[in-house]
Amino acid sequence: MNCILSIQINTSNLLVLIPAFNESLNIETVLGELATYEYNVLVINDGSSDDTYLKARSCGVPVLDLPYNLGVGGALRAGFQYAVRNGFEAIVQIDADGQHPVGHINNLLRAANDTDAHLILGSRFLSDNESMEIGLVRRSTMKILARSASKATRTRITDSTSGFRLIRNPLLEKFSKSFASNYLGDTYEALIAAGRSGYRVHEIPAPITDRLNGVSSSSSLKSTGQTLKVLTVALLKLHTKI
Repeated sequence: MNCILSIQINTSNLLVLIPAFNESLNIETVLGELATYEYNVLVINDGSSDDTYLKARSCGVPVLDLPYNLGVGGALRAGFQYAVRNGFEAIVQIDADGQHPVGHINNLLRAANDTDAHLILGSRFLSDNESMEIGLVRRSTMKILARSASKATRTRITDSTSGFRLIRNPLLEKFSKSFASNYLGDTYEALIAAGRSGYRVHEIPAPITDRLNGVSSSSSLKSTGQTLKVLTVALLKLHTKI
């Protein structure tokens, strides 16, 4: 699959998607940063039990309010469907916890136009200002996943679990119909699926940091077990197909 991409990505045909689950402590800060740019923004409130929805709405952005928690993959797929229905050519995926550099969204956009890649990935490990603390076990696991993703995409990947990325058509439309909802489905497994289906992936530096407030919903032990599971699924080619 080697289609030529002729449509240029710009702020009018790009949608920034923010899946959010119980991020009332962070969502206003993230949306405040985005407000200084001319991006179209959609928050997907993933069945939060706090006032994430109300705080996002108070910032004056559209909010897709899911009745129950679908997980990041399910929330993103809902966002992809919204983007496709409303004629957007590409989306940028960022977290609601403040980890992703809003000021670098334009770098993703520029790389998409310069390379004609279908998926642009922001890597914390290519950045000169790596400031996110990552334990030895987790870092070792991430290296294994990166090698697997590099093989699948036929390009060097250093940060396969980064959620800071741009996805454009026709891959965006494909993901709106079929997208993994399991742990790492929205990051690592999406790369594997895209690469094995012939879509082009390109990686650029991005200074990803620790979350602003709160803690991750997944423990280190649980994350390690889930990572091994998704790696096995990918190696056996049982991942979600597109």
